[in-house]
Amino acid sequence: MRWLHSRVWVALAVALSATPAFSQANFGKLKLSSGFSPSAGQASGRTGGTYSLSSIANSDRQKKPCIGYGSETPDHIMVLESNFPKLAVEVNSGKDTTLVIRGPNNLILCGDDTKTSKDASVEAANLPPGEYSVWVGTLKAGQRWNYTLTVRQ
Repeated sequence: MRWLHSRVWVALAVALSATPAFSQANFGKLKLSSGFSPSAGQASGRTGGTYSLSSIANSDRQKKPCIGYGSETPDHIMVLESNFPKLAVEVNSGKDTTLVIRGPNNLILCGDDTKTSKDASVEAANLPPGEYSVWVGTLKAGQRWNYTLTVRQ
């Protein structure tokens, strides 16, 4: 009986350690209020990982596909402290990146190339306050590039 009890605790410990931690991010948190300064909307990071971002969602509310590979843990947590009528999230790496954002009530936003670049961007309207997990991905698993994430109103 003691042997079985020990195995249950080991299995539970392994399962919990494999579960992604919520509210944590690889590269930190952006807290944004209406009228935020440009510097408050910028963060740096590095792509990389083999986790398929389509595992988060296949597509967003506008039917844009969620693609790419990144870390299972979000790269950034974006906390919107008020309603935002319009918001843009852009990646600048000089490479081919993707974006997946998961917000309150499982709101999903996905982005790939911009009109002028292979870097990803997302534009959204009427975003409610809350916590948004942001993944910056690459089209091929394991690609590692430095980037700047910029959020604009």
